[in-house]
Amino acid sequence: MIRVDGIHKSFGKVHAVRGVSFAAPDGKITGLLGPNGAGKSTTLRVLYTVLKPDEGTASIDGADVVTDSLAARKNIGALPHGAGLYPHLTARENIAYYANLCGIDKSEVDDRVSGIITLLEIEEFADRRTKGFSQGQRTKVSLARALVHDPQNVILDEPTNGLDVMATRSLRRLILKLKDAGRCVLFSSHVMQEVAALCDDICIIANGQVAIDDSIDGIRERTGQSDLEEAFVCAIKMVGEE
Repeated sequence: MIRVDGIHKSFGKVHAVRGVSFAAPDGKITGLLGPNGAGKSTTLRVLYTVLKPDEGTASIDGADVVTDSLAARKNIGALPHGAGLYPHLTARENIAYYANLCGIDKSEVDDRVSGIITLLEIEEFADRRTKGFSQGQRTKVSLARALVHDPQNVILDEPTNGLDVMATRSLRRLILKLKDAGRCVLFSSHVMQEVAALCDDICIIANGQVAIDDSIDGIRERTGQSDLEEAFVCAIKMVGEE
């Protein structure tokens, strides 16, 4: 489970996150939505343990991301937006490198890597250097790195950005499998059709604050909008009017 309690983060005079709180439980897909500049990426970077909040706390399965960051990292698999690969390593070598970083026993690394390659259907290019990979190939390898240590919590920041239709459908099936396996999935996307198809709960952030945090049906009811995109716009406007 991922929990965020009243976090604030500023960069100079810019107050990027203003008291954001939400919870993403196990066995559900939680959407983290908001317009550009709303504070989503900053919030996710706090959860990755890349940034420290100025105020408030965040935890991964009870491990505080600041005071117990190593334990928090062990419990998450993160796919940041624009995650890079080592271009002169093969896909398999990139994944194995991360498996070693995650402390997987050396005797298990090859089997873990082979298993995730099969799961994500990347056998065709697993032994090619990643330089020159398509966006879809890079995303799949980056996701394999994030999942190779079998984390309970998975954070995905716009994972389908730049993917074609077939790659997107394949990724959606995998995300649903993670949910069915009881994992906690925190998912950020700008594609409302994707959010409606995948997410159980949604936290919408605007101007660094939580505009609304509820189930999809709850958000529709509270905004009076049956269309999720219209409900999203309505929630953003509600914050702007405060």
